Amino acid sequence: MEKMSRVSTIGGRTVFCHLDAPANAISVCRDATQVVVAGRNIFKIYGLEEDGFVERLNLRVGRKPSLNFSCADVMWHQMEENLLATAATNGAVVTWNLARPCRNKQEQLFTEHKRTVNKVCFHPTEVNMLLSGSQDGFMKCFDLRKKESVSTFSGQSESVRDVQFSIKDYFTFAASFENGNVQLWDIRRPDRYERMFTAHTGPVFCCDWHPEDRGWLATGGRDKMVKVWDMSTNCVKEIYCVQTIASVARVKWRPERRYHLATCSMMVDHNIYVWDVRRPFIPFATFEEHKDVTTGIVWRHQHDPYYLLSGSKDSTLYQHMFKDASRPIDRANPEGLCFGLFGDLAFAAKESLMSVCFCVIQESTTWTMLRIMFSEPANPSLSSNHNLNKSGNLPLVNSFSMKEMSTALNERNKENRQDNLHSLETNLNNNDENEETEGSEGQAEYLFGDAELDDDDLYSMEHDNQAAEEPEYLLPQEAFPLRHEIMDHPSAPEPVQEKPESPHVSGSEAESTCLTSMESFSLISVSQLLFSPHLPPKFFCPIVKKMLCYYAKQGDVQMAVSVLIVLGKRIRKEIDELTQEHWYMSYIDLLQRFELWNVSNEVIKLSTCGAIMCLNQASTTLHINCSNCKRPMSNKGWICDRCHQCASVCAVCHHVVKGLFVWCQGCSHGGHLEHVMEWLKQSKHCPAGCGHLCEYT
Repeated sequence: MEKMSRVSTIGGRTVFCHLDAPANAISVCRDATQVVVAGRNIFKIYGLEEDGFVERLNLRVGRKPSLNFSCADVMWHQMEENLLATAATNGAVVTWNLARPCRNKQEQLFTEHKRTVNKVCFHPTEVNMLLSGSQDGFMKCFDLRKKESVSTFSGQSESVRDVQFSIKDYFTFAASFENGNVQLWDIRRPDRYERMFTAHTGPVFCCDWHPEDRGWLATGGRDKMVKVWDMSTNCVKEIYCVQTIASVARVKWRPERRYHLATCSMMVDHNIYVWDVRRPFIPFATFEEHKDVTTGIVWRHQHDPYYLLSGSKDSTLYQHMFKDASRPIDRANPEGLCFGLFGDLAFAAKESLMSVCFCVIQESTTWTMLRIMFSEPANPSLSSNHNLNKSGNLPLVNSFSMKEMSTALNERNKENRQDNLHSLETNLNNNDENEETEGSEGQAEYLFGDAELDDDDLYSMEHDNQAAEEPEYLLPQEAFPLRHEIMDHPSAPEPVQEKPESPHVSGSEAESTCLTSMESFSLISVSQLLFSPHLPPKFFCPIVKKMLCYYAKQGDVQMAVSVLIVLGKRIRKEIDELTQEHWYMSYIDLLQRFELWNVSNEVIKLSTCGAIMCLNQASTTLHINCSNCKRPMSNKGWICDRCHQCASVCAVCHHVVKGLFVWCQGCSHGGHLEHVMEWLKQSKHCPAGCGHLCEYT
């Protein structure tokens, strides 16, 4: 009996229904009349009707469903309408036959994987061929007519995140790995891969073959990038790159649109984006209906570019109609910066420049306020700098315009930024003398500062250790050694004109009207009077939390991570572990993209998240292949136990390399570092004579 689920309609043909539990993956049948939704606590089939979704079948049967029902992935066979396959979190690969007359539709169970199976994939033309990729680092090919796998492929990596059969090449499939590599395999040769290349700087979570262009493969990873690779040539070539705002969890080419593909994120970002890879900076269309992370996307039909199905952790299933999508290009601000040949700068903006000027001093002011909130004043008594008026009242904030405050703050922060930040950590350390220290908090010497762009080094940081009796955070005035001294010649501030009869200026105070607005209204002094003597630092934790979320939302993860490291346990309890992990991971990815490995490692060491601290211990296994027979080396010597040849022979001098060995990832030939570098100065071809164009980077 069919069960009608709750159905709502949103503008035209975009419809959705509420699920019983969050979805991990979805798949649609060949004729686009049914969709299967799978997750840890849901495994159902819904029919696609004109008015919405109708629940057809619940595949979770029995009083105590086993872990075989806890699905990480699901796929509907595109040739056999009654055949499905699921990847279970316990390492099982299960096939389901909807034509079975009993309630339990499970047909075959394969338990050869030792860890979670991340992906299953049917062959596009071979009915009985099923491929799986697991967290244990192996891929297995199953013949559904047999009770065990017929082939096992070792990726020699920590885990396999995605496997996809090529649509055009019968024997070829692609696999993506957590170490950033993508491998191409021939199902007839399980002993070694046909081709391997490094696609991303972090884990590659997904890949998808283009339905029309034979050699195009799209990949998405934790580095927030979607890349399109051309596999049709001898050398793998990156032809397009799309920069997103979060880790890419799924990528699907749009049918009958050569340059369009859809993506969804692994965390934080709930939207679904459709990109035109020729315009990689602004999405072509956006679906914004989901309230939590989107876990599965699929186009309704292989020849229908107008309907997209999606499942989410918010326990909803959507059918999106393309005409209902929002177009970000219509809301984009026409703003831009351009540097001239002689150091001049051009700025184009639709709105006022005031907001841009205010952003320049925003971070400096933030650190100043953090110092006020979390440190105790050395002398809480009133001083001459507190700027009370004659009647003993505090100056009025409204007495000054925003422009005056911005100008004054800018001038003051230029002079006092170093002192404020140094004072902040000094006071934080003093407050913690009687508290138990955790990890490396309060002892790290981590530096943050504004970057100065250089032609040879786009973004770098200087790490400066200063010995002291008690280690402190010392934040430099500049993050880079300056090429020349910067001479500031600020224009003289205009005096604040106030009438002598003003209730806030009288007597001898009339002489002070020639001072700058910052001297007349001291934000630091007033704040100390208001906050320090009366309110504990914990009072400001919710405010700081909102501030960090604001910076992270604006994309400034460096600021968010910097405050987390400096404040340490004072603010850590206010922010959940998953959010902190995402901030750290985003900042580390940014540093590694600019090849700032030392700074990235320092951030990992200073972090307090368990998932981040263990990054330095992850993926430390080194897999070595023989340069002659290309097979894995199983012993620790220099002689391959298969071909009995010396595996590490220099291609230039033909002697055994017993020390530092450099090799080409394309042809696997190499040798002594100095010999190879000298060779490549004269020739671009491999010194072994294989014809490969090697490159030393």
